Amino acid sequence: MDAVGRTAEDWASIRPIIEAAWNDRERCGLPETEAAVEAVIQGLDTGVLRCAEPVGTDWQVNEWVKKAVVLYFPMRTMEVHEVGPFQFHDKMALKRNHAEAGVRVVPHAIARYGAFLGKGVVMMPSYVNIGAHVGPRTMVDTWATVGSCAQIGADVHLSGGVGIGGVLEPLQASPVIVEDGAFVGSRAIVVEGVRVGREAVLGAGVVLTSSTRIIDVSGTEPVEYKGVVPPRAVVIPGTREKTFPAGTYGVPCALIVGHRKESTDRKTSLNDALRTHAVAV
Repeated sequence: MDAVGRTAEDWASIRPIIEAAWNDRERCGLPETEAAVEAVIQGLDTGVLRCAEPVGTDWQVNEWVKKAVVLYFPMRTMEVHEVGPFQFHDKMALKRNHAEAGVRVVPHAIARYGAFLGKGVVMMPSYVNIGAHVGPRTMVDTWATVGSCAQIGADVHLSGGVGIGGVLEPLQASPVIVEDGAFVGSRAIVVEGVRVGREAVLGAGVVLTSSTRIIDVSGTEPVEYKGVVPPRAVVIPGTREKTFPAGTYGVPCALIVGHRKESTDRKTSLNDALRTHAVAV
C-alpha cells in the first residue's frame, strides 16, 4: 500500500511492530518488520510522516519514526548507483520523481530517499539527508546541508554553505527546527536541536548549539535565550567575556540586535531588516 493511502489506524498498527523490533533486534529480519520499516521510510519520503511535527506552538518528537530510520540502515545493503559519468556506493537510494513533486534539483544536488521536499523547493548543489522535512518554496542554496530528521519550514532560505545538523540518537532529542519564513545567512551553523523561530534572520557566520547563549541586546537590558531564536529576531555573531583559570577570554555567542517588522510582505520585511541592522548574508 502507498504511504499516502494509509489511515491513522494503519500507522497505529505499524508502530507496535517498530517498537517490538527496536526492543528485540532479532525481529528485524522478519517480513512484517521489514515491511513496517519500509512503510515508515516511504511515509517520510512523501511527507505523510515526520520525525517531529508542530503541535500548537510547540513541537513533538516522534521517537518511533526515528527508530524506524535507525532500523532501516542495517536492512539495506551496499549498492553501486550510476548517474551518467558519476558513481555512488551507498546503502541508501536517492530520492526520485522530482518533476512530479514540483521540485527543482540543480546538479549536483542530492536528496536521499526518505527525505521530504515540498512543492516549489529549490535545491542548488546541496544535500538533504534521510528523515529531513523541507517545506514548500524553500531554497536550499549552494553547498548547504540539511541533516537527518531536521525540520525546515516553508519559504525558508538556507544560504550558501549553511550547515543544519542532523540527529537520530538519542531518540528523544529534538532535531534542528527552522520555522516558516526564516532566513539563514551564509556559512551559518545550527545544530543540537536549536529551534529558529518563524521569520527570524540569522546573519552570516552565526553558530548556534544547544549551549550557545543567544542574547537580546536590542533593549535597555540584555535578555538571554538558549536553544531557541524568537520569531522575527535578527541575529548576528558576537562574543562575551568569560573568566577561566588562565585568564579572561571572549567566548562566541549570538546577539539579537533587532526584529523584523510586522508585515504581510515577508520579502520587504526581510530586506528592511537586513539593511537596518547591516546584517551580512
